Amino acid sequence: MTYRDAGVDVNKIRTAQKSIGEIISVTHKLLKKGKVVSGFGHYAGLIKLGSELLALHSDGVGTKVLVAQLMNRFDTIGIDCVAMNVNDVICVGAQPVGFVDYIALRQPNERLVQEIAKGLVEGAKQSKMAIVGGETAILPDIIAGEDNALDLAGMVMGAVKDKPILGGAIKPGDIILGVESSGLHSNGYSLARKVLLSKYSVEDNADHLVQTVGEELLIPTRIYVRPVMEILEKKIKVHGLANITGGSFTKLPRLNIRVRYYLESAPAPMGIFRQIQVDGGIDSIEMYRTFNMGIGFCVIAPKASVDDIVGVFAKYRMRCKAIGKVENGRGEVTARIDGKKEVL
Repeated sequence: MTYRDAGVDVNKIRTAQKSIGEIISVTHKLLKKGKVVSGFGHYAGLIKLGSELLALHSDGVGTKVLVAQLMNRFDTIGIDCVAMNVNDVICVGAQPVGFVDYIALRQPNERLVQEIAKGLVEGAKQSKMAIVGGETAILPDIIAGEDNALDLAGMVMGAVKDKPILGGAIKPGDIILGVESSGLHSNGYSLARKVLLSKYSVEDNADHLVQTVGEELLIPTRIYVRPVMEILEKKIKVHGLANITGGSFTKLPRLNIRVRYYLESAPAPMGIFRQIQVDGGIDSIEMYRTFNMGIGFCVIAPKASVDDIVGVFAKYRMRCKAIGKVENGRGEVTARIDGKKEVL
């Protein structure tokens, strides 16, 4: 089984995204105040407004909300919503400042909204950020399913204190550091659900899981704001930052396409990743193209910065280690998988 079999064709999505980027680029000249510094294509867009450099990004929870509906538990998906936004905006070196959410419901449900809000607040606390507003919409003709059906998305604004980190400084010899994830985060759920929920119920246990299937699938996305911001505040030299989301490690070239990224110590599939691979009969390369495989965030930095970066993440009880290096190339991503060097 592949991600495309589950209904998500990453290549088609990227083609569509490129088309959207070309269409919206004409709006960059419409500003009466400020200037677009970096538009579509990176982890966040940048606008210079007076002396401030602002970063903007929007994202949602995706089909993880379907697991929350099956579990009838909604107090953690707000964390995911915040995480999917702030983990992207910090990739340009921006401190998250403000957040707004969008909750679409099949029908009015006060308890559901309150539970979602608990998670949003927890995510904001972990990000040192204010939630300044949002929108709740009742859309019975669009949001299909059970009475607790919903969709959840948000938008974040961040502020860049010094210079943005856009990846242009990445060069051969740099080290790729991987920070552990808390699980699937909020990506690849179309494939994960198709594999696991066709064989198990959310209450079932499975060989490679320490919790029930539902509990494993509902683990909140880890938020990396505090350690990344501390690294930047300490002026530890960093050349690139990457949130490992949908499309996994194949997104690294968005930082810099003038080099090759070689994951020589890619983590072996464990836990929920191993369970998905075994039950779905999924090829190893497809796994590394789709899921984070236990690495939720990457920092690309010169070798001299490695120990300091690892030390900061350790302070926040996050394991971080070298998983690869940057080589001469033209945007390729390769990984040593099952003892072989493969192109992702």
